[in-house]
Amino acid sequence: MDGSPQFQPITEEDIAYFLVNTPDFFERHAGLLAGVQLCSPHGGRAISLPERQADLLRRKIHDLELGLADLLRASWDNAGIVSRLQVWTADLLRARSVLELPALVESGLKSQFGLPQVVLRLWDLAPGFDALDQAQDVGVSGRAWAAALTRPYCGLNQGQEVLAWLARPEAAASVALLALRQAADQPVFGLLVLASHDPQRFQASMATDFLHQIGEIAGAALSRLLPDNSPP
Repeated sequence: MDGSPQFQPITEEDIAYFLVNTPDFFERHAGLLAGVQLCSPHGGRAISLPERQADLLRRKIHDLELGLADLLRASWDNAGIVSRLQVWTADLLRARSVLELPALVESGLKSQFGLPQVVLRLWDLAPGFDALDQAQDVGVSGRAWAAALTRPYCGLNQGQEVLAWLARPEAAASVALLALRQAADQPVFGLLVLASHDPQRFQASMATDFLHQIGEIAGAALSRLLPDNSPP
């Protein structure tokens, strides 16, 4: 060893550290920024650093605009669903007779949400409601299937037994199944089957907030047909 000082080569990390911690460097050497040449991402030509930064900002702005457009589209879609949900609920409230409610639930969902097939089944109703079309016997397995639903089911037609209630089960590409209760802690007394020919309409990954609301509203309205709530 000759005792002379050992110098370590300057690394890219050293340069980056210096520039980050010396913000006034480019103020003192403003000409450097204009002189730095980078390769354009849109071709082989060289561009200045400010041009490259401007390009990056334009792309970020474009991505933000796309994200905002998606949010606005989702907001408009949700607003439309809320509006249709309100119309359907108002129609149920305007029913003059409880006997009208089951058919109003089905027809309202079809018309307001553009569903080609909707079927409702109810059980354990008060005497006098057994003649309703929606009170057809669903069997022990149908009741058990509905009782097992803790949240709306969404997904493809997998030949579930309850889909046999539909007029055209083979035309149901995707379905939503909603168990009906008078309240969250009450037993199931019905099942709503919503069917679409579009396999993307009801997806297993979709949010079920609106479907849950539909189930709650239908359950509350139709609970008037239960023994403890039916009119004298």
